[in-house]
Amino acid sequence: MAELKQFRLPDVGEGLTEADIVSWRVKAGDQVTVNQVIVEIETAKSLVELPCPWDGVITGLLVAEGQTVDVGTPIIEVNVGADASGGAAGAAPAAQQVQTPEEAATERGSQAPEDLVPPPPDEGGSEPGIEGTMKPKPERQAVLVGYGVKLGTTTRRARKNRPGGGRPAGVAPAGTGGNGAASGSGNGHATALAGDRPAAKPPVRKLAKDLGVDLAALAGSGPHGTITRDDVQAAAGQAAGPAQAPAQRTGLAGGEQRIPVKGVRKHTAAAVTASAFTAPHVTEFLQIDITETMRALPRLRELPDFEGLRVSPLLLVAKALLLAAARHPMINSSWDEDAQEIVVKHYVNLSIAAATDRGLLVPNIKDAHTLSLPELARALGELASTAREGKTQPAELSGGTITITNVGIFGIDAGTPILTPGQAAILAFGQVKDAPWVHKGELAVRSVTTLALSFDHRIVDGDLGSAVLRDIGAMLTDPVRMIAWG
Repeated sequence: MAELKQFRLPDVGEGLTEADIVSWRVKAGDQVTVNQVIVEIETAKSLVELPCPWDGVITGLLVAEGQTVDVGTPIIEVNVGADASGGAAGAAPAAQQVQTPEEAATERGSQAPEDLVPPPPDEGGSEPGIEGTMKPKPERQAVLVGYGVKLGTTTRRARKNRPGGGRPAGVAPAGTGGNGAASGSGNGHATALAGDRPAAKPPVRKLAKDLGVDLAALAGSGPHGTITRDDVQAAAGQAAGPAQAPAQRTGLAGGEQRIPVKGVRKHTAAAVTASAFTAPHVTEFLQIDITETMRALPRLRELPDFEGLRVSPLLLVAKALLLAAARHPMINSSWDEDAQEIVVKHYVNLSIAAATDRGLLVPNIKDAHTLSLPELARALGELASTAREGKTQPAELSGGTITITNVGIFGIDAGTPILTPGQAAILAFGQVKDAPWVHKGELAVRSVTTLALSFDHRIVDGDLGSAVLRDIGAMLTDPVRMIAWG
């Protein structure tokens, strides 16, 4: 029997209080199935796709794209058990795509909304999405993909062709002209491999949305036809036309722009402010000759164990920091204010500061101290790729114990990095450049870099911070020390 239910915004991470609606994957009148992705949201840490907890027909989208909503807020209404082809009662007309919770409640009369995520299934039951794609028992609520259950491969049914490229009517973001970034064509025979949504990664979709580019009108130049940032920027340039070329060449054009503080930027601002005014920071600098480390990199790349892996200076910097933390465990610790204790971690979840289209993210490699050098190279590569694609999950952003920030990729020699909250130290790795250096008593041109170590002075005294920084520098000056101290 059909029943109207509301899906409420869940807490997809620890302590989440709000999230932004990035893009809807469905519209009113669409048939949906359990675990079909219906919306993409942006939390303070990552982009997350939310699945539907029910089978039924969408009767209304309660929140517009770009809106920030609190956890627990109704965001979509579903006529559970209804069939779109049968004209089920409660299906919303096409003109009414977005409703407020109050409007939806008025239409339903006194019917009470359901809670967001259904409770876990009974013990011993089966859940969809787990290995074997078993169907749930009758009268049971299905477990959603991504909510507490480790899942296997799932298949999402292709959506029907929808006018306007699949974006809910009346919800087009500013600057898209109503087309939106998630538009597409599709037909009645669409498959999971050939759906109505253009192939593009979340950061590219956001860029297209910001620039007012219709992704459905683009032919992707990336692998398998994926739309890239260059494709979007080229389309935006063509749309601007020659008349706007002079404006692009000028510097400041006058006026002001106000950018809402939300998502990753809001989280980062709160975190660095709390860190800067809670932990007393001290930063020490060390300039070193890194020539031998740079010479070791090509030799590592030739080894079979590193085939297909990115071998960069950051790899050996990370290895040196891991060994230094093993030699000086107090550097890998945290301050427990409530208990008035120093918590020394005898494991290293290595955090790497990553600049992304969404802002600064600091994901971490769990138990990095247990990894071999090839395994560490693979983990660093996966971490960077996931961050660039906007796929970093909340679990990957929590639990870090010590951080590296690579400011050298921006052509910067050094900086005074702010501690990642809950950590005692952060190492900044500056650019590697040729510079005059006294080597074996003679002036020579060598590869030189600057290391900067910021630490929490409540935990780390100057002698300990200096010892850690000196050890890292010694290993990068002479990589053989990594073998001796490892």
